Amino acid sequence: MTVSAPLAGPIVHITAAGSALPGAPVDNASLAASLGVNEEWIDHFIGTRTRHFARDLATGEVRWSLADLCAEAASQAMECAGTDPAEIEFVVLGTATPDHLMPATVNEVADRLGLDQLPTYQLQSGCAGAVQALALAHTFISSGTHRTGLAIGGDVCTKHLDLRRDLASAAPGDLVNCVLFGDGAGAAVIGADYGEHPVALRRTLNRCTGLGRTPGQIIDWFGLADRHDQRQALTEDYKAIETSVPAMAVEILWELLDELGWSAEDLDFLLPPQLSGRMTRLITERLGLPDAREISCVADTGNNGNALPFLQLEQLMKEIAPGQKALAVAVESSKWIKAGFALEGL
Repeated sequence: MTVSAPLAGPIVHITAAGSALPGAPVDNASLAASLGVNEEWIDHFIGTRTRHFARDLATGEVRWSLADLCAEAASQAMECAGTDPAEIEFVVLGTATPDHLMPATVNEVADRLGLDQLPTYQLQSGCAGAVQALALAHTFISSGTHRTGLAIGGDVCTKHLDLRRDLASAAPGDLVNCVLFGDGAGAAVIGADYGEHPVALRRTLNRCTGLGRTPGQIIDWFGLADRHDQRQALTEDYKAIETSVPAMAVEILWELLDELGWSAEDLDFLLPPQLSGRMTRLITERLGLPDAREISCVADTGNNGNALPFLQLEQLMKEIAPGQKALAVAVESSKWIKAGFALEGL
């Protein structure tokens, strides 16, 4: 298989990726017993076997912050890449669940990594935030303004969920959220230089397509004026998501293929949207790429938002060979954002 020439500007390389998952995996039996729900329902309707929580399931104690997880993931990525912190020229973080509104979590992460006197960026976004972080990093490297940086994605979804209350009589939408999500972070070192096994970031896609559409998911913040409001912090229209995400995933796939001049047969790896174990299987079947190897992890990690694309990327980096091509697809249902990126082994 031949290697495609760069489409525009200098080649942007992903040198290495790292990840961080808090604590031991929580299986469905443990979660069902804690929440007072049916384990079989979790197995069949959600299709996720385990997930990781930054909060202790028994006590509710917060044991890891988002900054903790992001710093650990970034440290792993830099160590794997052989990159010294002094070489990092910028940090970009995509998240929907920052530790605070201020200071931005990205700056707390930089502090933990010993980074100073460099630009930092925090992108407030759901499942598309990881791709947005990669896109911004790609712009910095391809423009020649920087040579090496960090792109990070992570979420601590359980901060919005009360995992200690009995959900036996909860509404289905509320119940889904408590068994669907997990916590975690991932990171990648991106630069103009490359390591022993270079991988090129060929394309990124990030497009809001929600004009006039009702959000599929809403995450609220509460201040002093409304902190005792009885509304849920996290609400979503799961039926709308189940209907729309597979169709949007197909559109993203073919848009990226057309832009790259690749055919479906050219793909060696597929990184599909990671909603749940069950939904990921349905989406992958809808994409119809039997010759592309699927890189998925949501069944074991839970839906940890902006961490997932980096967890997939970390696994891909161990397997992709020179000349092989990979396509990642992500959909954010909050305001129906299409996102994705394309990689090629060099």
